[in-house]
Amino acid sequence: MNSPRTTLYRDKHNAKLMGVCSGIADYTGVNTIWVRLGFLALLFTVAPILLPAYFIAGILLNKKPPHLYKDVDEQKYWQRVRQSPQRSAREIRARFRDVDRRLADVEHHYVSSNPRLSAEIERLR
Repeated sequence: MNSPRTTLYRDKHNAKLMGVCSGIADYTGVNTIWVRLGFLALLFTVAPILLPAYFIAGILLNKKPPHLYKDVDEQKYWQRVRQSPQRSAREIRARFRDVDRRLADVEHHYVSSNPRLSAEIERLR
C-alpha cells in the first residue's frame, strides 16, 4: 500500500501542539480526544519517555496534505482500509456481487417482459 492515504501524517489542521495525536487519530479512526487523553494518561503514569518520542515524531512525520480526502465518507473508507485491508476487499467484492445480481435481475425483467425485444433477439440467433 503505497497510497498517500495509507501513510501516517501530522495533522496540523486539528493540532493542539504539533499534530501528532491528531495524525494518529486520523490514521486509526479513533476520536482525537481519546488519543490525546490516552497519551496524557500514559505520559504521567507509565511511560514518561513518550514526551521525547512525541517531539521526534513531530519532527519526522510529514504534514498531512490539505486535500487528502474529498469528503468524510472517503476518510472513513481509508481508515477502514488501514485497519483491515482484507475486510475492505471482501466488502468491495460483496458490493460488486450485489450490483451484478441486481443488474442481472433488471436485465432479466426487461427482456422477459418485452416480447418485441425477445423476438428480435431470437431473429438474430
